[in-house]
Amino acid sequence: MLADEFGREVTGVRVSLTDRCNFDCVYCHNEGLGDVRGPMEPTDDEIDADAVVDFLEVAAEFDVDSVKFTGGEPLLRADLEEIVRRTPESMAVSLTTNGTMLPDRAEGLVDAGVERVNVSQDAIDPDAFAAVTNSGAYDRVIEGVEAALDAGLAPVKLNMVVFEATAGYVPEMVEHVAANDGLQLQLIEYMPEIAGHPEWAIDIQRVHDWLAEQAHRIERREMHGRRRYFLREGATDAGGTAAAPEAETVAADGGATADSGDAGPGEGMVEIVDPVENEEFCMNCHRVRLTHDGKLKGCLNRHDDLLPMGETKDEIRETLRETVANRVPYYGEYMVEADGEWVVNPEYIN
Repeated sequence: MLADEFGREVTGVRVSLTDRCNFDCVYCHNEGLGDVRGPMEPTDDEIDADAVVDFLEVAAEFDVDSVKFTGGEPLLRADLEEIVRRTPESMAVSLTTNGTMLPDRAEGLVDAGVERVNVSQDAIDPDAFAAVTNSGAYDRVIEGVEAALDAGLAPVKLNMVVFEATAGYVPEMVEHVAANDGLQLQLIEYMPEIAGHPEWAIDIQRVHDWLAEQAHRIERREMHGRRRYFLREGATDAGGTAAAPEAETVAADGGATADSGDAGPGEGMVEIVDPVENEEFCMNCHRVRLTHDGKLKGCLNRHDDLLPMGETKDEIRETLRETVANRVPYYGEYMVEADGEWVVNPEYIN
């Protein structure tokens, strides 16, 4: 297994299959294509299926045991099922999608080997959803979530980016997952480093505090120290059923404690991903990324660490080794605090 100089072993990879998307979300750093109705063949600047599989086979040699396919919108790739089918059996396969093409493909993706899916859903109200995503595909997303559940992908994790325009929708989304078995909610802190508009960011601690007040059970993941909040249906309503939570339990990396498990009927699980200015988060990052155009990078936030993957497996092995060797935690190492502000560590300025 490969590890960087901070002792962080690389256990997972994220593979962006395309930078194209049929949405144009206001918080995204890319511009969407608009109304793209179906999957397409890879473009000339997108990594092809053979190259993706070569990379995954090399990663598996180094005991990488999971891959998440992302985009853009990965289901715009017509060959996604082929890629999943050819992924090494030792790797757990998941994907992140906006869900619009899941109604037609969820069953086939499961047959190919997909085990988990995250669906981006920033609001439960169609008009609010349209305002954030610049898309009228709300009904199609809901159908996609249902298709994923029908195909056996429960729990389906709904990804919601929390920023100025969506913070007010959090209670409705929490209630939605509590009222619908098989759903979980992942609240993702808005990242100005990627999307710009720092004025859109909110104090994510306020969301933590609110959830702690509503939850009847709180679980802390061993890795990252991230908390999972379990809320009963109706807990967010005025006069709801919230009560002081039981003592926190600690879950093993990626798992649940023996006495907690997944959310039960009438109970929703909510987790916050809060990487901004979070040194602990960065110190517990165990992922390398492959971009849609065939470059490896060790950090989502950086754009100065890209290395062309290479064409042969020998070249890929060497590039992967170099990428891991060059990994550093973004906050606390690449970015350091000076006079109350985060600035680039002079060590990494050319």
